[in-house]
Amino acid sequence: MNYKSDIEIANEAKMENINNIAKKLNLTENEYDCYGKYKAKVNFNIFDKPSKNGKVILVSAITPTAAGEGKTTTSIGLSEALYKLNKNVLCVLREPSLGPVMGIKGGAAGGGYAQVMPMDEINLHFTGDMHAITTANNAISAFIDNHIYQGNELNIDKDNITWKRCLDLNDRSLRFVEVGKGGKFDGIPRKDGFNITVASEIMAILCLATDYKDLRRRIDNIVIGYNYDGLPVTVKDLGIGGCITLLLKDAFRPNLVQTLENGPVLIHGGPFANIAHGCNSIVATKMAIHLADYVVTEAGFGADLGAEKFLDIKCRVGNIKPSMVVLVATIRALKVHGGQDIKEIKQENVDALLKGTCNLQKHIETIQSFGLPFVIAINQFPTDSDNEIKALENWCQEHNYNMALSTVWANGGSGGIDLANKVLETLNTSTNNYKPLYDLEDSIENKIRKISQIVYGAKDVEFSDDALKQIQTYKKLGWDKMAVCIAKTPSSLSDDPTLLGRPKDFVIHVREIRASVGAEFLVAITGKIMTMPGLPKNPAALKIDLDENGNAVGIF
Repeated sequence: MNYKSDIEIANEAKMENINNIAKKLNLTENEYDCYGKYKAKVNFNIFDKPSKNGKVILVSAITPTAAGEGKTTTSIGLSEALYKLNKNVLCVLREPSLGPVMGIKGGAAGGGYAQVMPMDEINLHFTGDMHAITTANNAISAFIDNHIYQGNELNIDKDNITWKRCLDLNDRSLRFVEVGKGGKFDGIPRKDGFNITVASEIMAILCLATDYKDLRRRIDNIVIGYNYDGLPVTVKDLGIGGCITLLLKDAFRPNLVQTLENGPVLIHGGPFANIAHGCNSIVATKMAIHLADYVVTEAGFGADLGAEKFLDIKCRVGNIKPSMVVLVATIRALKVHGGQDIKEIKQENVDALLKGTCNLQKHIETIQSFGLPFVIAINQFPTDSDNEIKALENWCQEHNYNMALSTVWANGGSGGIDLANKVLETLNTSTNNYKPLYDLEDSIENKIRKISQIVYGAKDVEFSDDALKQIQTYKKLGWDKMAVCIAKTPSSLSDDPTLLGRPKDFVIHVREIRASVGAEFLVAITGKIMTMPGLPKNPAALKIDLDENGNAVGIF
C-alpha cells in the first residue's frame, strides 16, 4: 500500500488562521502576537486570568530503536483524540533542532495524520527562537574573548574557559577548534569548541526559567570559566547579563500553533534528552496548565532519559505535579529488543516480541518508582500481525497493565479515542504518589548512583579521576546541592548503545561532570556521548528541497 509522506499530508492540510486557534483558548488580542497567519507568540499577561489547573499527562517511551516508537506522534494524536471528545486540551511540545532535521532522525513535528502545523516552518526556522538562543550563547563567547583581548581585568585563565560556542547543526568538525589565530589584531589564540544549540546552557536556562526576572538571574549566574586563582568567573562579572537577557526577550515567549485537526499546540524550547534535560519550557507547560483542563506533553527519548529529567528536574523547578504517564511502545521496537534483526522486522515473531517486553517492563518500573499511574500506548504499524497484537495484549493483562492500541499516524484523533478514554479513566481512578527519586541534599555521587541503579538498572557507577576531581571542586564551591542531568546514549538503558533489551550487571561510566550553574544542574557525561553530534553518511538533507511553487519537499 502506498502511503502519503508527512510533508504531502502537511501540504494538503487546511489550517485555520491563528486567531481562530487563539479563540479556542479564550485568548484576547492583547494576549498574543501573530507571526504571520499560522503562528503566534503568547504573552505572559495570560497569567492574570484564573487558572484551569490542568492535569499534566506526560508521554514517554521505551528505549528507541531504528524501528520507530512515535512518541511525539502519539502526543499529538492523543491531544487530537481528547479534542474530538470535546475536552479542553492543549498539547505542549519541544521545538525541533536543525541537527536531526538535516541529519539522521528527521523532523520532530509528529507524523502521518498526527502532526503540528505549519510542519515545514516548525522544523526549519519557526519563529527564530533557535537563532536567538544561538546568538545569545555566542555573544557570551565574543564578550569573553574581547575581555581578554582588551586587558583581561578579571584575570580569566584562557586555558580554563568552560563556555563553548554553539550551532544548531550537526558538525563534528567544530567539536575542537582554535580561535584567534590570525594575528595580534585578531584576538587571543586559545582552544575552544562548539556544542549543538540544544545542548547549550542557554537553551536549558530558557526552558527552566520561570519568568523574566528568573531568566536574568540564571544568565548572570552562568560560569564561563575560572580565573588564575581557580575561582569561577560569571556572566555577571562580565557585566553582560542584561544584554544577553534582552536577546532572549521574544524567544522566551511560547509559540502557539495547531494540529492537523486544528487543535491548539504550544511549542517552546528544545533541549535534547540524551545530552541535555529533554523537556519543553516550564513557562509553556505552566501556560498550558493555566489555559486548559488537560495538558499533553512529552519528554525526549525513553523514560530513562526524558521522563526521568522531566520528573526529577523540570517538575521540581517548576513546582509542577504530573498526573500520569503514557508509555509508548511499538511491536516492531519490542521485537528488536527481543533480538529480531531490523531487516526482518516486518516478519511475524511472537517469541522476539515477548522477549523484548523486558525493556518495556523496566520503563514501567521507572514510572512506578516515581509513584505515578500510567497507560501503555501501542503505536500500531500495518505490519503488526494479529498474533503479535494478541500476545502483547495478553502480556499486559497478565501483569494488570492498562493498554490501548493507537492508530493516530494513520487515522489522526479518531485513531486515539481508545487511548484517550483509558487516559481519562486512569486520571479519574488511579492514585498519584509522585515524588522525585532523589533529594537535592544528596551527594553528587549518590544522586548519579540513584538514577543509574533505579532508572537504568546499573550494578554500579564508575567515576573517572577527572570526574572525581570535578566533584571535589563543585563541593568546595557549594554547587553539590544542584540537580543532576545525565548525558547518556538513548539507544540503551546502559551507556553502551549496543546493549538492547534489559541489560544486567553493567556499570555506568562517568568520565566528566560539567557545571551548568545558571541552569542549576550538573551534567554527568557518560560513555562516548558527544554534545556536538556528527552527520551520517547519507543525511536527511539530501532529500530536502523546495519545489517551483515554494513548497518544502523531503522533510519528514
